[in-house]
Amino acid sequence: MDTRDDLAKPKYRARRGLFAALAAFLLVLSACGGNSGGSDAAEDTTGGDSSDDSGGADADLPLFYGVFATSLEEPWDGAIHAALSSAAEDGMIEYRHLDGLGTADAMERSLREIATEDKPAVIVGDAFAAEDAVRAVAADFPEIQFAFGSGGGPVAPNFSVFDNWMQDPGYLAGMLAGGTTESNTIGVVGAMPIPEVNRIINGFIEGVAETNPDATVLVSFINSFFDPATAQQAAQAQIDAGADVLFAERDGVIAAAAEAEIPAIGMMVDQSDQAPDFVATSLLWFMRPTIDHLIENVASDTVTSEDLAQFSFLVNGGSAIAPINTDLIDGDLIAKIAERQAEMESGSFETTVNEETPAGSTDVTG
Repeated sequence: MDTRDDLAKPKYRARRGLFAALAAFLLVLSACGGNSGGSDAAEDTTGGDSSDDSGGADADLPLFYGVFATSLEEPWDGAIHAALSSAAEDGMIEYRHLDGLGTADAMERSLREIATEDKPAVIVGDAFAAEDAVRAVAADFPEIQFAFGSGGGPVAPNFSVFDNWMQDPGYLAGMLAGGTTESNTIGVVGAMPIPEVNRIINGFIEGVAETNPDATVLVSFINSFFDPATAQQAAQAQIDAGADVLFAERDGVIAAAAEAEIPAIGMMVDQSDQAPDFVATSLLWFMRPTIDHLIENVASDTVTSEDLAQFSFLVNGGSAIAPINTDLIDGDLIAKIAERQAEMESGSFETTVNEETPAGSTDVTG
């Protein structure tokens, strides 16, 4: 196990006042597909959808290109897209994106076309399903900054990595679940038992234990980043097993919670619009601190190979939880969560970074 003390973490204090506005922005964009950004999308030979989100940006601005494996309906890529779009709206970058690149071949072909034809200053995306392909392209274009969500490390001279380090908001959401359950059974449906998912779920389980050490947390993995139907089925099985609070680490769980009329916790963006009467809060990931750091690098003509993890920590403004639904959650519990969150923001409390597979978890896909 590691703690944040084992990681380099320069203090990037994002303005707290931006949280509410950016959360709302993320909420709108999470429902968007590849045609977001206000211009007509063009069909791409790779099978993805491309779009220019610059809104007529100044040609002198650095070009940032978002390249995504999933559609932007998937909240993880949607959060990155939201941050890039907000930087474009602020007049800091020109932004274009391509999404729906579901295979390594499509990802590599698109990256090579973009790097050769568009020559962006920075390419940002997700490499989890195409690590070798993405890294191979980056090696062939050392003058372009590549910054990708990745399970591996950075590679000199130009391949930087980031991830959603959301163990702190996971802990806070766990406190909420533990203090809310009446059956002492809580359900979590996650993508797959990989470090970046495990640390969030383990943080959640640790938070549950603070407010309810007697509670049982059921963890199911669907072996997919985006399969709402399977996630909903896994959530229903947990409800049948007695769960009366659900953590929707994957999309599809909130629908099951709404049908059962029980509280749910969303992920990546504020998902309260999916079921306003039943979403208690959501874990929020703010990619803007990471994007702002990359913009600063471009301004100083710097191409680097960095681990950008620290920019996603709650203490640095990279993650949080959405406003808690006061119709669902007791005021005393909300106050307790707020106290713990303040300790996280000050740096006096750090959630353990535990990337091991959660004990007792199951693979629902067999």
